[in-house]
Amino acid sequence: MTSRLTESGATVSEQVPLSTLTSLRLGGPARVLAECATTDVLVDVVRLLDAEGVPTLILAGGSNLVVGDAGFDGVVVRIATTGVELGAGRVRAEAGAVWDDVVAKTVDAGFGGLEALSGIPGSAGATPVQNVGAYGVEVGSVLHRVRLLDRRTGDVRWVGPEALGLGYRTSVLKHSDAALVLDVELEVRPDGTSAPLGYRELATALGAEEGERRPAAEVREQVLALRRGKGMVLDAADHDTWSAGSFFTNPIVSDDALPAVLAAVAARVGADVRVPRFPADGGTKLSAGWLIERAGFGKGFPSEGAPARLSTKHTLALTNRGNATTADLVALARQVRDGVQQAFGVRLEPEPVPVGCEI
Repeated sequence: MTSRLTESGATVSEQVPLSTLTSLRLGGPARVLAECATTDVLVDVVRLLDAEGVPTLILAGGSNLVVGDAGFDGVVVRIATTGVELGAGRVRAEAGAVWDDVVAKTVDAGFGGLEALSGIPGSAGATPVQNVGAYGVEVGSVLHRVRLLDRRTGDVRWVGPEALGLGYRTSVLKHSDAALVLDVELEVRPDGTSAPLGYRELATALGAEEGERRPAAEVREQVLALRRGKGMVLDAADHDTWSAGSFFTNPIVSDDALPAVLAAVAARVGADVRVPRFPADGGTKLSAGWLIERAGFGKGFPSEGAPARLSTKHTLALTNRGNATTADLVALARQVRDGVQQAFGVRLEPEPVPVGCEI
C-alpha cells in the first residue's frame, strides 16, 4: 500500500508521532502518514484507501482532535493543500489552508465579514464541519458553498450550505466519514467593513454598539487581542495554547429542564446570581465556562505541576502542560464534565473529535 500511495503522488512516512501534528501535542504514532499537497492527489489517495477498505484518518490542522496514546493503526491522510483565491465578494480556500491565513488575506485585501473568526486554529476545510464560530459570527452565516468528495461513490461536487445541516458547532459532516471537504467558498464584504458586531465583549472593547459595523482590520486586531488574553491564539511558548480550543460546547437546555438547572445554580451560588443565558433552537444556551467555574473548577485546575490542566487564562480550554498523555487529558475532561453534571444536572459535550480514545 505504501508504494501505491507514493505512486498516487503522496509523500509517505511511517510511525510518525501524531503529537507533532495536533495542537494539543498529544497522540501516539500513525502507522502510515500520507501527505497530499494538491487536491488531485488528495482525491486519488482517499479513493484508493476507501476502495481497499484501509482504516483512514483525515487530518489537516489537527486543532480539533484528541488522539489516543496508542496512535492510529492505519493511514493518516494529511491535507496539505494551501491555495486561497480572492474574487468579487468571494474567497475560495483549499481545505488545508490555515484558517487564520485565509481571514488575514481577506482583511489585507480590503474585504470584510470574516474578521470575527480571526485567530481560530485549524484549517479552512474544518470550518464548515464544525460550523466554527466566535464573537457572534458562524461560518454558516458566510458560507457560499463547499466542494466535497463523496467517499461512498467517489464523486466530487459542490453543495450549498443548506445541504450541510449546519447547527451550533456541528453539521452533517461532523462525526461522519461519508464526505470530505476539498474547498470552501465564502462570501465577504467588498467595502471592507465588518459583519455587524453581535457580541457584547467585542463591541465594548471597540467602544462600539452592538450591531455596528467597523473597519474589518480594526475588528480583527481586537479579536486577536481578546483571544490572546484567553490563550486562544496558538503560541508554542505558551502551554495555555497547547489545547483544542474550547473543549466543551455551550449546553442547550430544554425549556422543561431549565427551572431545575436554575434552581441547582441558585442552591450552589445564590439566588441573586445572574446566570448567563441566551435563546437557542431547542431551549436556552448556557455558558459552559461559567458552569465549569461555578462547579468548582477554576483556572489552572487541578494544580500547578499537573500534566493536564484547565488553562490559566480560560476555564473552557483543557491544556497539555508539556508532559501530558492523552489519558491525562481525558481523565481531566471526565472530571470536569461529571462535576458540572453533579452540581447542576447539565451534561457538557466535548467539541473535539476523539480518535482512539473515549471521553
